[in-house]
Amino acid sequence: MTRHPPAIPPQFEDEFITGLRAIFEEKIVFNSVLGLQVVELRPERVVGRIAMKPELVGHYSFNRLHGGVISAGLDAMGGLAVMAAIGARHMDEAPVQRLHRFGKLGTIDLRIDYLRPAIGDAFELRAEVLRLGSRVASTRMEFLGSEGRLLSTGAGAYIIS
Repeated sequence: MTRHPPAIPPQFEDEFITGLRAIFEEKIVFNSVLGLQVVELRPERVVGRIAMKPELVGHYSFNRLHGGVISAGLDAMGGLAVMAAIGARHMDEAPVQRLHRFGKLGTIDLRIDYLRPAIGDAFELRAEVLRLGSRVASTRMEFLGSEGRLLSTGAGAYIIS
């Protein structure tokens, strides 16, 4: 049996990273309202950050991030991971062409498990694609506190037609 070394994921061009960051942080207005920022954008994994703001806390808890914000953040990061995976799949195209492939991306299933209260000043969100099919992508996401403690997990399915 011949062993093959693991494939090295392609590296994105600066133009693609800048364009995808602009789509995610600016053109998707809800992400802008949440304050979601892209920290790392690689073909196999994306990392984001969200800072605590007074308007993001729950109505009855003045120091905990609202569960809806956690869910929306994880959903957005799952979508970003799919965008990165699609971009990596089509590296033969120019960056601007790849950036036009995301118009019909949408969530079709989302599961969030809240493990601990989200208390802190800033949070890290991570996402990766488990499977990228021709029509549906499956993702796994994590929501961590500033000290790296796992606070919530998520799994999502996205239509990529």
